[in-house]
Amino acid sequence: MKRLQDNASIVVAAHRGWKSEYPENTLLAFKEAMELGVDMVEFDLRMSKDRTVVVIHDETVDRTTDGTGNVRDLTLAELKRLDAGGWFGRAFEGLKIPTLEELCELLQAYPNVLLNVEIKSGPDAKATADQAIAALDAYGYLSRCVFTCFDAEWLGYIHDTYGLKTQGFPEEVMHNFVSGENGTYSKMWAAGISMKLLTPQLAKRFEDMGVQAWSYCPDDDEQVFYSLGCGIRVMTVNDPLPALKIRKLVER
Repeated sequence: MKRLQDNASIVVAAHRGWKSEYPENTLLAFKEAMELGVDMVEFDLRMSKDRTVVVIHDETVDRTTDGTGNVRDLTLAELKRLDAGGWFGRAFEGLKIPTLEELCELLQAYPNVLLNVEIKSGPDAKATADQAIAALDAYGYLSRCVFTCFDAEWLGYIHDTYGLKTQGFPEEVMHNFVSGENGTYSKMWAAGISMKLLTPQLAKRFEDMGVQAWSYCPDDDEQVFYSLGCGIRVMTVNDPLPALKIRKLVER
């Protein structure tokens, strides 16, 4: 976690794994990103019908598998029958939606990789957070984690109940945002700022509040340099190659 506190370092986080080259949120996408040398992996968690935490971004399986339906309406066995790779390319046919436990097993081989754990909003958010935190704690990973949620209610819950590091977002893109001195911003350790919203002024505003300003997703040289010019040191990217290349140049 020291890298996240060292302003001299550039931290490259792989958004849903190496998303530009591999099917997102699959074990292959995470493994290839970590082998490439990213500092952090970001992944999304939801709950299956039979209360297993699985790694998938969307509320439904429609976009990233060959199935249809809501994740929360499908059992783990039903989710595991789906192809989570063929939509991206024939070479990836047969990849599966991973469980959090399966991802935790993979992460054992990469003890220095940090984890950005996004709890997806919805009726299962609290249960997902509780179960995920328990699992990550059992593996000894909590010190490597920052927990993310677009819903301020659950971001606040994680902060208040567990005292863990959280990443939120600017007020206008969050749900259930609470203003004021003890509001949502006071519970955020970091703020993710999209490239559409990122300005030096907004980044400085968060830094002045004692909240780290991160960017997503600078995927080309121009966007990486712009992020750096705004004072950003943590970048969540779909394609890690530009950020990793530029890090080598600026940190020589």
